[in-house]
Amino acid sequence: MFDIGWSELVVIGVVALIAIGPKELPGVLRMVGQWMGKARRMAGEFQSQFQEAMREAEVADMKKQFDDVSQAASDMASGNLLTSTVKDVEDAMKLDTSAIATPTMPEPPTAETQKEATVHEAVTETPPPQPATYPPVDKAS
Repeated sequence: MFDIGWSELVVIGVVALIAIGPKELPGVLRMVGQWMGKARRMAGEFQSQFQEAMREAEVADMKKQFDDVSQAASDMASGNLLTSTVKDVEDAMKLDTSAIATPTMPEPPTAETQKEATVHEAVTETPPPQPATYPPVDKAS
């Protein structure tokens, strides 16, 4: 706290003895000691009140966390999250058979569709690729 060594204390004592006098020095030292005691008690009281406030804040924070966890647990228990998830998966896996129609046979080709198919084949056929021809290279240059 204070950086006062023994030599400084001796100097302060000698100055106090000269300034106050030997007759009143014990009373003054007693009063200084009482003031120091009051200051220490006030500092200790302040520190204890501060620590108490910190404990109350921690308890309030812990209570809030506990309430949050309790609320989350009760929400999960009432909704039964696992059962709900299983039901959702089962519903997704079921097939709606009413929307599926029975397969039918395709209609036999008519003369017009046969003609369209022949034209389409002729248009989509591509000739085979021709090998690329390059001009002769002059090796002399």
